[in-house]
Amino acid sequence: IPSYLPPHKEINKDLAEHRYKMVEIAIKDNSKFEISDVEYRSEGKSYSIITVKKIIEQYGLNSRLNFIIGTDAFNKIDTWCQAEELKQLVHFVVFDRGEKLDNISTGWDYELADLEFLDISSTGIRGGQTPDTIKAVEEYIKEHGLYKI
Repeated sequence: IPSYLPPHKEINKDLAEHRYKMVEIAIKDNSKFEISDVEYRSEGKSYSIITVKKIIEQYGLNSRLNFIIGTDAFNKIDTWCQAEELKQLVHFVVFDRGEKLDNISTGWDYELADLEFLDISSTGIRGGQTPDTIKAVEEYIKEHGLYKI
């Protein structure tokens, strides 16, 4: 789910279309993934609580939604918009992003994903550290002059 406008940083809203396209390119050959335009269509700040509620409504879910998140973001989960309500709606699948979990409040439903940490960042991609699986995304970035250093 590419965000339209991430709530935690100021960015050019025109990049939303590019983020959406890059996700499309990255998953096009993997039938296990599906892109959602739920945040893209909202054209506002992409708060997770709003997105989760829309997904639950869209799919008629009556159980917790699995929410994939990195350790870096999960360490700040208590500061998220309507965090207490979010606790009731999701089960977090937490991936290692090179940070230990710390200061996690009680009440969060989560599990640690048992996968090897692969350090891929936008900075690394700009520096040429691009795994083969996302070469097409790198080409898109270059073609459109995005994320210049």
